[in-house]
Amino acid sequence: MVNFDGVIIGVCAFLIIGIFHPIVIKTEYYFSSKVWPIFLIIGIICCVVSLFLPNYYFRILVGIIGFSSLWAIGELKEQKERVEKGWFPKNPRKEKK
Repeated sequence: MVNFDGVIIGVCAFLIIGIFHPIVIKTEYYFSSKVWPIFLIIGIICCVVSLFLPNYYFRILVGIIGFSSLWAIGELKEQKERVEKGWFPKNPRKEKK
């Protein structure tokens, strides 16, 4: 019998990571990279919660969200550098403050 667990989890991981890419870009654009502690809190909460979830799939998906959130901390700082290099647009409203 064919087991699709690995494929399902792989697709979900791919989608979650793909969703985090624009989240990081929008977060840096509207709020700057100074909000990284929010990603840290979300990441820690998700990783801890994933330890106690009874459902196999939810446990894995929440863990992937947690680690993607932790990874986003570094990506936020890199996104700030990308904006400074001119690879991504600066938020003009943020500069006035």
